[in-house]
Amino acid sequence: MKIGIYGQFYHKNSEKYIQLILDALQKEDVEIVIEENFLSIINEHQDITKNFSGFETFKKLDESYDLFFSIGGDGTILKSVTYVGGLNIPIVGINTGRLGFLSTIQKEKITESINLIMEGNYSISERGLLTITTSPESNEINSLNFALNEVAVNRKNTTSMIKVETLVNNKYLNSYWSDGLIVATPTGSTGYSLSCGGPVIDPSTNSVVITPIAPHNLTARPLVLPDNSTISLKVSGRGESFLVSLDSRIATLKNETTIIIKKADFTIKLVQLPEDSFIKTLRKKLLWGEDKRN
Repeated sequence: MKIGIYGQFYHKNSEKYIQLILDALQKEDVEIVIEENFLSIINEHQDITKNFSGFETFKKLDESYDLFFSIGGDGTILKSVTYVGGLNIPIVGINTGRLGFLSTIQKEKITESINLIMEGNYSISERGLLTITTSPESNEINSLNFALNEVAVNRKNTTSMIKVETLVNNKYLNSYWSDGLIVATPTGSTGYSLSCGGPVIDPSTNSVVITPIAPHNLTARPLVLPDNSTISLKVSGRGESFLVSLDSRIATLKNETTIIIKKADFTIKLVQLPEDSFIKTLRKKLLWGEDKRN
């Protein structure tokens, strides 16, 4: 078995959990390959007690990997998706951050969780993505033209609203006067879209949601559509350009550029332990069903 490991080391005290992960994996008959920059951070960190400089490193992945360990928070998972792409490598999200909707394996249970995974005692949660093209083409939109959470357009260098002319399957839907517009997957429904008033959507559903950001017209509400819809956006406003983001990656586009958003032709596979579920994660992360009055 060949395992890739990636992290960003942004979280306090995460070094001790990285130590636990590497120690647990070294007890197994697996080949461990660590992302190049992450390994250099590990070896520079004084709180890591062992020297891991002997590990192999990668800059990009190939189909020889069986699992990909993402160590951090949900932002690290989103970055991991850019490495995995359409290679069908299952991602193991170990949460050393805070919220953790995607990286659901808790740092307090690292050793037992890795033991379950090595025994094959897990399931796969398959997640759809969005992909974009632009007309005219943009040099800033490269082969990483996909997003697991959302595609969003936002105003740039102005306090004025932008107009986002929106078509669904070549039929005019609306012109949103707002700070921007989000097109989110079910996976992304608990992220940026949720903070802008969008609905929570179970990741097993085949849908996308259009959520306006601070719309001028209060009747502009989030809209859930089938995920086989083609959504076209054209932005105009007082500025000469606007921002488009694909998860955490941002590009600048000129006004009147058309963005075409579709379902990607590949999925991301997230490893899920037996006791985990989306419903359980919702209850835990959003504190549903808990009485905080005492």
